[in-house]
Amino acid sequence: MSRKRAIIRGTFILTLTGFATRFMGFFYRIFLSHTFGEEGVGLYQLVFPIYALCFSLTSAGIELALSRCIAARMTKGKHKEARELLYTSLFLTVTASFFVTLILQKYAVPISAAFLQEPRCADLLIILSYAFPFASVHSCICGYYFGLKQTGVPAISQFVEQTARILSVYLLYLYGIKHGIRFGVSIAVAGMIAGEIFSSVFCLRALLGRKILAGLSRFHFRGCTKHGRELLALSVPLTASRVLLNLLQSIEAVSIPVRLQSYGMSLSESLSTYGVLTGMALPCILFPSAITNSVSTMLLPTVAEIQALNHRQELSALIRKVSYSCIFLGSICCVSLLSFGKWIGCVLFHSSMAGDYIITLAWMCPFLYTNNTLISMINGIGKTTLSFCINSASLGIRIVSVLFFIPVLGIKGYLWGLLASQVCIFLFCLAYLKYYLHRFAA
Repeated sequence: MSRKRAIIRGTFILTLTGFATRFMGFFYRIFLSHTFGEEGVGLYQLVFPIYALCFSLTSAGIELALSRCIAARMTKGKHKEARELLYTSLFLTVTASFFVTLILQKYAVPISAAFLQEPRCADLLIILSYAFPFASVHSCICGYYFGLKQTGVPAISQFVEQTARILSVYLLYLYGIKHGIRFGVSIAVAGMIAGEIFSSVFCLRALLGRKILAGLSRFHFRGCTKHGRELLALSVPLTASRVLLNLLQSIEAVSIPVRLQSYGMSLSESLSTYGVLTGMALPCILFPSAITNSVSTMLLPTVAEIQALNHRQELSALIRKVSYSCIFLGSICCVSLLSFGKWIGCVLFHSSMAGDYIITLAWMCPFLYTNNTLISMINGIGKTTLSFCINSASLGIRIVSVLFFIPVLGIKGYLWGLLASQVCIFLFCLAYLKYYLHRFAA
């Protein structure tokens, strides 16, 4: 299969599943907002920075490194080494995730009180900690299949995860209603664990079906050491970048309710505003990015392969076509959200506040959707440090808007900071890719 057909086929599968899961998630958010209220959604959203940070520490870097290594091995026909890389990545990520689980359980109270500035999140963090061992298995197996450019298993596992998450929460809710038990938003966090359990079991069954795990019993320590060094050499910079970025994102997320209180809001009002923004408005803005996220996933191993083959014209054409397509998609979404954003907020979420935020955030769609693919291409050519610097600069702009603009302008100051950060990423990425292609041709 040609690279173009592989990208199109993989993107189609991932996009189809992405839209299905986001469609489910969209109504799931509505259910959460109606069941637990805006403040409950705010508490639920507060634990996500910790989730993202721990996932980055245990799995995210290894997944990307594994995908790149698998693509290189399969191009050379080294199927055995590809399987050994998978075994090694599973050992590394599962081990790391168990340590993270123990640490998070032990320090849940100080993390929630000192870092999240909300003691009520301690119980949520303890529940959340059980998700990481399963998430690491799911992540590694998906990285293996992405390296093979086979998106069927990752796509279905994503659907399984979302279905299990939503269904488990809804069943618990119905159980509570039937027996007179009033569950808090903690059942939504428990749903995340259910999703990871079912998706990891599905991924393991897929490997067993292909007999990929058959050689695991013959895999020895020397092979683990050999491939571990290679994976760590690639993944440590990626992991460090993700962890630092997530730390900055965590500081940003935790600071928003605090700075809103400096603007004059009460604790309840600030959490409600944060919940509406992150639990209602942003998911609506990000809904169409299922397409660009799918393209980004397929681009990383493809760009790495084109770079290795030294096909400059093909890389240049790929960058142009992907960029133009994403800008076009983002422009259409921008116009649509500007036209119907108020209606979406009032009718679907029963929140006029959400409608106002959607209209403001709609302006960043052309940049937001394109930036995912541009960053993926920069990572694909091996410039992971540069992508980290670009993302860090963007987060720096957002944190400045949180610290200095929110106390003066309220949440609007942060929304315009988000727009400015996306424009900066867009300009930086385009400038570097143009420079890289010029140097590549020399």
